[in-house]
Amino acid sequence: MTDPAFDTDRGAGPGTGTGLGTGLGVDTSTGTADPTPSLDAEAFRDRALNTLVTARERTTLLTSCVEEPDLTAQHSPLMSPLVWDLAHIGNQEEQWLLRTVAGQEAIRPEIDSIYDAFEHPRSERPSLPLLAPREARSYAADVRGRVLDVLERTAFHGTRLTEAGFAFGMIAQHEQQHDETMLITHQLRTGPPVLTTPDPDPVPLFTGPVEVLVPGGPFTMGTSTEPWALDNERPAHRREVAPFHIDTTPVTNAAYQAFIEDGGYDDERWWEPAGWAHVRQHSLHAPLFWRRDGKQWLRRRFGVTEVVPPDEPVLHVCWYEADAYARWAGRRLPSEAEWEKAARYDPAGDRSTRYPWGDADPAPEHANLGQRHLRPAPAGSYPEGESPLGVRQLIGDVWEWTASDFLPYPGFRTFPYKEYSEVFFGPGHKVLRGGSFAVDAVACRGTFRNWDLPIRRQIFSGFRTARSVAV
Repeated sequence: MTDPAFDTDRGAGPGTGTGLGTGLGVDTSTGTADPTPSLDAEAFRDRALNTLVTARERTTLLTSCVEEPDLTAQHSPLMSPLVWDLAHIGNQEEQWLLRTVAGQEAIRPEIDSIYDAFEHPRSERPSLPLLAPREARSYAADVRGRVLDVLERTAFHGTRLTEAGFAFGMIAQHEQQHDETMLITHQLRTGPPVLTTPDPDPVPLFTGPVEVLVPGGPFTMGTSTEPWALDNERPAHRREVAPFHIDTTPVTNAAYQAFIEDGGYDDERWWEPAGWAHVRQHSLHAPLFWRRDGKQWLRRRFGVTEVVPPDEPVLHVCWYEADAYARWAGRRLPSEAEWEKAARYDPAGDRSTRYPWGDADPAPEHANLGQRHLRPAPAGSYPEGESPLGVRQLIGDVWEWTASDFLPYPGFRTFPYKEYSEVFFGPGHKVLRGGSFAVDAVACRGTFRNWDLPIRRQIFSGFRTARSVAV
């Protein structure tokens, strides 16, 4: 279903499965009260409408700001043509909301295989008989008009897909995740800038503690009752972690430059064997989109070339680079469980919150989300979004690599189809957490899990480091 920014699209059609929690109340796996706000069916209906409209406005922006040749071109073999994403968004919406939820006849059954992400890898998609931009827009608009009619009359209970409007939330998340993918394509395309946003507000240089102590002990990881949570976030379960320290903010460009200047890319000691082979094979020497100009580093960002800002979180690094930096710094990447405890654990109530700042939905003062800016905010921004333990920028700005492989939680059950999560479980993919400036709030929460191959750098990825407490 989703395609946040990963090497492989997760966009299969409707399938079968079991395991979706049925709404709100008590988390039966732990006995703890779930923090999800209580909403009635009409409130969920309004939420579904708002998130669908917001996603479509963003899709329209990303596909209307360039001319037709840029829509149909493949700007990188890692990405689809923008026009493929546009029609795929409409096709997934038709398959799930019109055919599966509403039981309607297919509008364009002949295009299902063209927009099946598992049938055609990205490198092949430009050669497919894709809908032309005008036809793709018309098709997506036709589907959306019918979906809004379905939304008005669907009962938000009775089936796993319709409980609390899950299917509509799933599709809103799917579209926003493809919007992030399309934003990555915009970053990869060459030519003058076509997207503009204001920069994040400037903040004083962060002078707080460089790391935070996270106490050891159990906490509740994942969720069983967050209504629009996806299957890999489920179920909630108790997880034990030893005490550890974690960076207060993500690693900055300035800190990463110190690694470069110290010969980090030329010293095999810091690298996993596979990472060292990858660095040598591809002659990596800096994050993607960076280049040296005399004594300074420049980067290309959405068509603009600029001096690398020292106080921003480093961006466009792969897992191997993040891991090598951590080793060089005498630290390590946090595990996924450690990251989530730092983000959600409130020692005052001995409970896990929905977000670092509490249970309220994200607001602009909490995090840099939703393509509101086209860059991360300076390290130390958003003090109102820090966790109870004092860790900042855990949500938004940059996806954060963790040390963990992407694996199912104890008691995992596929829903609504295995191609969303199940087929990716294993040591081949590493987990990222927290979201980026390109992620919308509907597809980002304290339990949300992203994953990708450890070589991927086109994604909006950064990291923070951790260290164990000496015994």
